[in-house]
Order: sequence, then C-alpha cells, then structure tokens
Amino acid sequence: MEDCIFCKIIKGEIPSFKIYEDENVFAFEDINPIAEGHTLVIPKKHARDLWEIDGESLTSVQLASKKIIAAITKVLKPSGVAAMQLNGESVGQSVFHYHLHLIPRLENNPPLPIARWKMTPGNMEKIKETAEKIKIALD
Repeated sequence: MEDCIFCKIIKGEIPSFKIYEDENVFAFEDINPIAEGHTLVIPKKHARDLWEIDGESLTSVQLASKKIIAAITKVLKPSGVAAMQLNGESVGQSVFHYHLHLIPRLENNPPLPIARWKMTPGNMEKIKETAEKIKIALD
C-alpha cells in the first residue's frame, strides 16, 4: 500500500530499528514506546487489521512473536510481556497495517489500562444470548 508507513518501513523507505525479519514478517522497535523493548511485529503482506489478514501472515506474526518474546526476556528480564493488537480506530488503532505490540513489563511498572479493569459480574442471560448469536454467526 503506497501511503502505509509500515509498508514504507518494510521497503526501507523510512528508517527503523529492525530486530527481526523473515520472508513473511518484519519486527522493529516502536519509536513511541510504552516501555523499553516495546516491539512491533508486522506482516510483510499489507493487511489493514485482523479482519483482512490472511492465515499464513497471521500465523507467521504469532510464531515470530514467540521468538522475539524469548529474546526480549533474555535481554530485559521482564516479569511479563503484554501482546496487544488493536482493530479499528475506535479502540485506538492509529496505523492501519496489522501489527502486534510486544510490551515488556517489570514488577514496578504501572499496570497497562487495557490489562486491568474492575471485575464486575455481568448479566448472565445477556452474556448467554450474545454467546449464542456469535456461535450461530460462526456457522
């Protein structure tokens, strides 16, 4: 895609701090990191989001992220790594090229807002009704 910043990074038209590349995946450090080691893992084949990405590219991103998390753990020794992926402007996606954020977290880091929410029991009938609708839509 011509105007996609991530496609330009893959092509080398925009500089990046690349940490991993294979035939299907490119990974680089986020220049607006939430934490040290914040890495973006992207497919080389352009896809806007989870709705558009093909299975091979999605699998490749996930397998590469497993290797990258191992390297992040070896270097930074985090207590955990958040793997975050957003789909759509309303949830904060700002670059419309599928990407997986790998965000190392240390014990003293503040919690990520998306990872912590007040546990409030939901309406079981409404949850059941929604589950049934989604299950039917899968058929």
